[in-house]
Amino acid sequence: MTTAVIVDVVRTPSGRGKPGGALSGVHPVDLAATTLTALLERNGLESRQIDDVLMGCVSQVGDQTGNVARQAVLAAGFDHTVPAVSIDRQCGSSQQAAHFAAQGVIAGAYDIVIAAGVESMSRVPLGSAGRGGLDAEGIQRRYPKGLVNQGVSAELIAARWGLEREELDAYAAQSHERAADAAAQGRFAADLLSVETPNGAVTVDETIRPGTTTEQLAGLAPAFRTDELAERFPDLDWRVTAGNSSPLTDAASAALIMSEERAAALGLTPRARFHAFAVVGDDPVMMLTAPIPATRRILERAGLSIDDLDAYEVNEAFASVPLAWQSELHADPAKLNPWGGALALGHAVGASGTRLLGTLLAVLEHTGGRYGLQTMCEGGGMANATIIERL
Repeated sequence: MTTAVIVDVVRTPSGRGKPGGALSGVHPVDLAATTLTALLERNGLESRQIDDVLMGCVSQVGDQTGNVARQAVLAAGFDHTVPAVSIDRQCGSSQQAAHFAAQGVIAGAYDIVIAAGVESMSRVPLGSAGRGGLDAEGIQRRYPKGLVNQGVSAELIAARWGLEREELDAYAAQSHERAADAAAQGRFAADLLSVETPNGAVTVDETIRPGTTTEQLAGLAPAFRTDELAERFPDLDWRVTAGNSSPLTDAASAALIMSEERAAALGLTPRARFHAFAVVGDDPVMMLTAPIPATRRILERAGLSIDDLDAYEVNEAFASVPLAWQSELHADPAKLNPWGGALALGHAVGASGTRLLGTLLAVLEHTGGRYGLQTMCEGGGMANATIIERL
């Protein structure tokens, strides 16, 4: 069987996804193009050698409509013969792009492919695409009380797993501490790109807040409580805040994936291989619990236990998500998002999948670990899971 390997992963810094954020002056097409160009330059490739570009993007409206992947390929100066496609599996969009890319290599459909993601949440705010099919008769009939937003789902998870407000805030503060420490030690430097903006070059993550404490976060009010929701969910204590939720973010990321044989022929050194894949659906009301069954499925497929893994990147959409996952899987907290997660590094939804992939790979290389797991919750109650093996 053909082996799919990761040769390189790059990402832009994380900018705050609001007007005035560090990357808000950069069009998402240009932001994504930065990562595509970098992969070619860093690895001595010509664009004609790329069989396809698969790019995750969630809010495909406004500046991100019309197949943002194809536009990014053209903006990057790739030969016009290089195709591209935009993928929406909500927060897991670029992780799904990596799955499709690697599976295409394994199937023999690709030799060299780029999996990428982009989201400019300052220019295309979350929810810009509208409610979509949520108002469809079939959905209304099946869920007469209506589906809820992800913040409420995070509250439901906190309640089900008995996660108190202090525990959520402590986890968020830890994420900022770990990310700030990793940044100070230059652990992100190898994959982090500089982005030119109208206000100068951006070289560091704007979303990390060094010195964040549990006491500071304790002063924030619940972010998702409304009178209507409080009446619908009278038992909720409403403990999810902006501080223990991932910030809106602008960013792009990309991974260079190819067959092991092609890497050898090009004189490139693979950093890791794809070991296993999984994708699952789960309750769309709880919505954010799917990483738990996704992890169980992928471990079974891989013939591994949680203790065989050396690191796990579980996306920190909200603090309650990785904490519930950790509780259910009896996972080692020291291996969970050891360099911080989306609470500090941001969650540019379309770009987070390949960002996490790069962070996971860098952690394995730094620690000498062999196997790493990446999983993330996704809108609608889904999750992707990936196991990579460092080479």
